[in-house]
Amino acid sequence: MAARGRDRRTREERERARAYQARVELHERQGRRRRRDNILGVVVGLVVVLGAIGVQTAYFTAGPGMPQPTLSPTSTPDVPATGTPAPAPSESTAT
Repeated sequence: MAARGRDRRTREERERARAYQARVELHERQGRRRRRDNILGVVVGLVVVLGAIGVQTAYFTAGPGMPQPTLSPTSTPDVPATGTPAPAPSESTAT
């Protein structure tokens, strides 16, 4: 009779040890998976951000977002460099 009690107790201890080991392994697998998912998320996020920066840079430097060149006004001196006023244009009457 004593053998049956001991067998049941050892069986229960084995079952508890097996369940504990399964929980430990599950916890370790979840930790590895979370770490892998975090690394993957950071890498994908960086790729998206760098891609957006690259596309915007290309759009505004070589694409349709590039500013159109404008003509700059040429500087023509109205007053001669000598400091004397320029002669006023005269009206000529040609007949």
